[in-house]
Amino acid sequence: MGRKKELPLLEGVKITDIGAEGNALARVENMVVFVPMMIPGDVADIKVVRKRKKFLEGRVVKIREYSPDRITPRCSHFGVCGGCKWQHLPYKLQLKYKEKQVIDNLTRIGKVDLPHINTILGSADEYYYRNKLEYTFSDKRWLTTAEVKSGIPLEKEPALGFHIPGLFDKVLDIVECHLQPDPSNSIRNSIRRYAIEKGLTFFDLKEQKGLLRNVVIRNSLDGNVMVIMVFFEDDLDKRNGLLDFLAGEFPQITSLQYVINSKKNSSLNDQDPVLYKGKDYLVENMDSLKFRIGAKSFYQTNTRQGIVLYRIAKEFAGLTGKEMVYDLYTGTGTIANYLAGSAEKVIGIEYVDEAVRDARINSQINNINNTLFFSGDMKDVLSEKFISENGPPDVIVTDPPRAGMHNDVIKAILFAAPRKIVYVSCNPATQARDVQALSQDYFVAEVQPVDMFPHTHHVENIALLMRKV
Repeated sequence: MGRKKELPLLEGVKITDIGAEGNALARVENMVVFVPMMIPGDVADIKVVRKRKKFLEGRVVKIREYSPDRITPRCSHFGVCGGCKWQHLPYKLQLKYKEKQVIDNLTRIGKVDLPHINTILGSADEYYYRNKLEYTFSDKRWLTTAEVKSGIPLEKEPALGFHIPGLFDKVLDIVECHLQPDPSNSIRNSIRRYAIEKGLTFFDLKEQKGLLRNVVIRNSLDGNVMVIMVFFEDDLDKRNGLLDFLAGEFPQITSLQYVINSKKNSSLNDQDPVLYKGKDYLVENMDSLKFRIGAKSFYQTNTRQGIVLYRIAKEFAGLTGKEMVYDLYTGTGTIANYLAGSAEKVIGIEYVDEAVRDARINSQINNINNTLFFSGDMKDVLSEKFISENGPPDVIVTDPPRAGMHNDVIKAILFAAPRKIVYVSCNPATQARDVQALSQDYFVAEVQPVDMFPHTHHVENIALLMRKV
């Protein structure tokens, strides 16, 4: 068996652009090279780690020259935890490359004629914009490269933080995160300190043992906080001791819940949180409406920018009060209820039963009587029979997951033949694919990128599709 060919070291490569998944891009001898954690203007030696037919993937061995655009990241965990990978790129340039990503996807993948693209709308909050974070407990924290190279013997220590990218059982201990406003950091650090002092065991994912598994922290704009403690083992005294500590230490916690999750996976979708103190929900305001957010409810993670997103969706829909609107992938009915006051009727469809329950409650607490919600797999629910029984829509608003819409859903939309489609997407690549599939009957009339997640490559995009005459 022959030796595997050694992949080359590319010296003095200048980064010229940012491409797929936020990776930096360079061109060497007519080949595109993708490399993470770099920005245009950087010059580096790059070791090729994977060779594809049309491109190369590499890692930085040495940075020879820093880009004049590079700034100092705020977070001490930058480059290790895997989040906020664009902190070294000025926010103005982040927006530039996100807008470019939207245009590139729609033109290259969607292959459709585009109107003038509206300038991307940046987030009012560059930091502390998230209303939800989940942290993981581990009985042994991840050691950074600097710690390993130091040669200093380090004892086994627990961690409460984020998973290392690509390593399911490795957790980086987080001291300070700049994503969620206080008291998020204080709550996390207090839990870790209390657990160590009281000898509570942190989860060992490989061995599947330990008391403390996860903690979810949610907050509302009015300063109320929800904490969901996730335990792997059921120990009444230790559980109540920790929960009582949190309730006494943080009066901002208006919803304190817990879950005993002894499954192999950490998903809470099939778990029922138990209310320990306070209410089992938070309330968030969106313009004149109120929305109840439960432990498992979906709500736009950037609350202030979520309001901007929905206002644009409403503007694109252009409702007069006479329209039948379908809201696909409605979640907890946020968009459906937001549009209901301007429509004759809104029908929301969502896969998750609990979300549909929340959507109905949100209609009730806002005295909205012209919404109707259905639960089930979108490709099964949205059928020709369903459309015939409920009436054809004048406008469809669709906000699918990152994978985009199933081909059967696209066929159903074409059958329904609404006058307008407002496509809200968290993944411009799959949006572009779906827009191309709809292009036989629809053209893109307007496009509005919206940044929901500063310091990441992720971007939301709203496209208005109009039926061809």
